[in-house]
Amino acid sequence: MRIALCNEVIAPMPFPQQCVYAAKLGYDGLEIAPYTLSDEPHRMGAAQITAARAAAADAGIVVTGLHWLLLKPAGLSISTQNESTRKKTVDVMLALVDQCAELGGRYLVHGSPQQRRLEAGDSRAAAMARAQECFAAVAERAEKAGVVYCIEPLSADQTPLINTLEEAAALVQAIGSRSVRTMLDCSAASRMETAPLPALVDTWVPRGMIAHVQVNDRNRRGPGQGEQRFAPLLAALVRHGYAGDIAVEPFDYVPDGPGAAARAIGYIKGILEALQER
Repeated sequence: MRIALCNEVIAPMPFPQQCVYAAKLGYDGLEIAPYTLSDEPHRMGAAQITAARAAAADAGIVVTGLHWLLLKPAGLSISTQNESTRKKTVDVMLALVDQCAELGGRYLVHGSPQQRRLEAGDSRAAAMARAQECFAAVAERAEKAGVVYCIEPLSADQTPLINTLEEAAALVQAIGSRSVRTMLDCSAASRMETAPLPALVDTWVPRGMIAHVQVNDRNRRGPGQGEQRFAPLLAALVRHGYAGDIAVEPFDYVPDGPGAAARAIGYIKGILEALQER
């Protein structure tokens, strides 16, 4: 299992400096939020993509994948009734699939809660159907690019659409592509799921549904900075032979972004080392 840092945690640093800092802390890679690289990330040229990949390689880490895909450009939505907006959104999704592969990443995490909301007078079922169409539209491109597109369940206080692993898995099954899967965000799952995190791993990893894991506490801080204990989760992942990546994604940076990143990697690596010694 590679351990990545979601790069917006240290985004005030220039990207090459992010790579150096993450590598010094002991991370294997960075999981990139595209908006941190460009206001129009879907239009990044070959030179910028090559430079980002080279910066990671020079620091001795990799780009593991992309997340928080639709924050920029403004106005995107997979659930809107506006067909033109949905088409533009799919075009951005397709471009990011290609960029992920060009950066050397192997997965994309589709969270983007504000870009999957209900509009006035709309029904949840209709919005879900439109969201499914958008995910299905990128499946073939993801398979061709050799990446996995992950549908992220998020808590109901962030979005009314796709709040549990069961809902995300139903979409995955309906789409029927080996390149579309779901993932586990620990903070969101702890707010929405009835089962504890290790039990979710026991249920969904053997079914091949979970292709990625983001670790963060229910309180939105980094792992080890709240009430949740992550040793049982990591032990479950090891037990099931999980071979995907684990990304550190706090939202509340304590004491600050660089400090939160440093504390998280020490906490996670300490648990993994203890598990290996058993």
